Amino acid sequence: MTDKNKVSVRIAGKDYTLVGVEAEEYIQKIALYIDKKLNTIIRLNSKLSTSMASVLTAINVADDFFKARETAELLDMELKDAKKEIEKLKKENTNLANENAVLENKNTNFQLQLAKREAELNEVRNSLNNRNS
Repeated sequence: MTDKNKVSVRIAGKDYTLVGVEAEEYIQKIALYIDKKLNTIIRLNSKLSTSMASVLTAINVADDFFKARETAELLDMELKDAKKEIEKLKKENTNLANENAVLENKNTNFQLQLAKREAELNEVRNSLNNRNS
């Protein structure tokens, strides 16, 4: 069973005790984020009640969440596309490496044939030179 952490935090000047399985530092970080959002809304709209400022803060946080989730989904799609492209390029690389090996083998054979033909040509020249001498 996971131990729960009791963490005291201050949001908009009020103390709260939060309980969660996350690390205390994480809970403090979340509370600080909410505190900053809430204080910004209160500072910009001093006539708002605490409950109205809290609702606006919740809307702002939800907006941040949905935008972050959308960005994460887009990044996930880009990652999947990039992985597909990498697989495609790996296959292409393998095919090109195989084709290169075949061409290198053909090149080696052609060089051997060329050397053989040059040797034959030299024999014919030597033979002709010996006849003419």
